[in-house]
Amino acid sequence: MSLLSQPYFHDEDTAYAHIESVIWPNGPICPHCGNVDGERIYRLKGKTHRRGLRKCAECRKQFTVKIGTVFESSHVPLYKWLQAIYLMVSSKKGISANQLHRTLEVTHKTAWFIGRRIREAMRDDGLTSFGSGGTTVEIGETFLDRKKGEQVRHGYEHKIKVLSLAERETGRAYFMAVDKLNSKTVSGVVRENVARETHLQPLPCRVRFPIWQPFGPCR
Repeated sequence: MSLLSQPYFHDEDTAYAHIESVIWPNGPICPHCGNVDGERIYRLKGKTHRRGLRKCAECRKQFTVKIGTVFESSHVPLYKWLQAIYLMVSSKKGISANQLHRTLEVTHKTAWFIGRRIREAMRDDGLTSFGSGGTTVEIGETFLDRKKGEQVRHGYEHKIKVLSLAERETGRAYFMAVDKLNSKTVSGVVRENVARETHLQPLPCRVRFPIWQPFGPCR
């Protein structure tokens, strides 16, 4: 049996129950006042009530399990969110908005929104210690399809520019889109995200910016 055949990938009520079991393993918690007394939190089951709606008797406010998560304020069915999460974390080379659009049968705008939120939830904020301990960080660039509305020109100015940082020993990597690939932009990214004791290795090692000197040799 395939993992994608699990009921929470296809049924909305089961998807809510699954998410609640993950986020609230010991019972519901009010996101407004922090009340954890299950006897003081009531499930609202009226015909006009939203699915999974609860009300806290302490602060008198309503909430669902989606509050404070990537699912908040989204009208996309929760089981499609779970499908998208599974596809993104299990795809070795990632998955594009177009692929999500076709697979989930949602609009391209919705697929882009889902992918952006999931990637933001997986983002690592601990970049200030990137390459700490004197390890080697490799820095490189790549170019994607041309920017919307941009005419094709010589070189790469019409393309989307992506700067990458990769920690050689651990394989940890970070990618960011930048407006320009010049010494000012690269130095700002390096100084903000890379530890000073790091050894920087350009990929390929053909351009040596002076900004790398304080951080270590280009080996």
